[in-house]
Amino acid sequence: MKTFKLGGVHPDDNKFAHQSSIEVFPLPQQAVLFATQHLGAPSTVVVEKGDKVKVGQLIARGDAFISANLHSPYSGTVNKVDLVADLSGIKKTAIVIDVEGDEWEQDIDLTADIKREITLSPSQIVEKIKEKGIVGLGGACFPTHVKFLIPQGKKAEYMIINAAECEPYITIDHRVMMERTEELLIGACILRDILSLPTVHIGVEHNKADVINHLKEVAKSFKGIKIHTLRTKYPQGAEKQLIKAITKREVPSGKLPIDVGCIVNNVNTALAVYEAVQKNKPLISNYVTYTGKSVKQPKNYLVRLGTPIQSIIEANGGLPEDTEKLISGGPMMGKAIANLDTYITKGFSCILVINNKEGKRAEINHCIRCAKCVDVCPMGLEPYLLAPLSEKSNWEKMEKMHVMDCIECGSCQYTCPAARPLLDRIRLGKNKTGAMIRARNTK
Repeated sequence: MKTFKLGGVHPDDNKFAHQSSIEVFPLPQQAVLFATQHLGAPSTVVVEKGDKVKVGQLIARGDAFISANLHSPYSGTVNKVDLVADLSGIKKTAIVIDVEGDEWEQDIDLTADIKREITLSPSQIVEKIKEKGIVGLGGACFPTHVKFLIPQGKKAEYMIINAAECEPYITIDHRVMMERTEELLIGACILRDILSLPTVHIGVEHNKADVINHLKEVAKSFKGIKIHTLRTKYPQGAEKQLIKAITKREVPSGKLPIDVGCIVNNVNTALAVYEAVQKNKPLISNYVTYTGKSVKQPKNYLVRLGTPIQSIIEANGGLPEDTEKLISGGPMMGKAIANLDTYITKGFSCILVINNKEGKRAEINHCIRCAKCVDVCPMGLEPYLLAPLSEKSNWEKMEKMHVMDCIECGSCQYTCPAARPLLDRIRLGKNKTGAMIRARNTK
């Protein structure tokens, strides 16, 4: 089995919902869609109060080079365009839609027919991906079309689909690979064909034996698809670690995957690309796992963007009595949900219910220089030194120690015997250091 060699940890999988088939979540009465649901420049809202909209209609346009379009997941009336608090409690521009039925734009193919034949040229495919607002669904929400605008002097030699799903608890990739197999493989081939490559590489961790066997069986009817079995080790699904495992190439400090000839996309992104290119369907919904040790029946849902998080919780009988906190995403890289009155976005993958037993942080003790955090860091950094530098606001020293290479995987904090909040402090320092670098470069 393939893997990366430097660092990594082995948290419990806790994949409680891996056998739970995807359910389509009901439409809400009112939806709230944040205008910007991607990494990059904000989108421009193109609707106003009182406008009638249909499913698939453009409601916010990504005008900048790194930006993304947003389309209405509902038919109804725009109630207002206002500032609304996100899951962190930060107010952002949002479009509030009163849902009235489910009328779609006529050019969207709603049939169940699977379309294998790819008729668009590479440039037309990239334009279609841009038009339909497709972003990376592995967490970062980077606009997908931008990845395929290869800089001059660079060449893509590997197209890699990230199907590792190494984060504990989350099972949406698992279920999509089992239930939407053919469509996502066509999407993977579309991404491969943009680059005119003979093969697309799909990496899956070996704890998903049913997925690996199923993918290999369905892939027999395709040309140029290679399934790689990866050792189960966190963060195997991180971009640079996945590239190392599959290609043996290492992305240098400060560089991007394309610098070593690689482009990586998440498995759900490949499915969204299939729907955009073959079905003319914008990215208007997301796959979400609802799970936790105290959740009686963990589930996987297909949820329209803008659906209230609270409605998903209520549909599952409300929060368990021993709930300590909620996390958007997994326990390693996810973020605490500070505001329950918020809504599903393009990058939302999981509502993780943490009980009071596992949610209680241990008492912080003094660092004993055991170097466990150094051993598990997949980027070869020294977290025990970076964290105190962040406390002292020494951004210049943090830059010299390559804090910008940190992938914020949390392996250091997970393994620390002194229960020090290493990731919390390093993440803050990385943000501040990044701001310092950007300010310096604009002078």
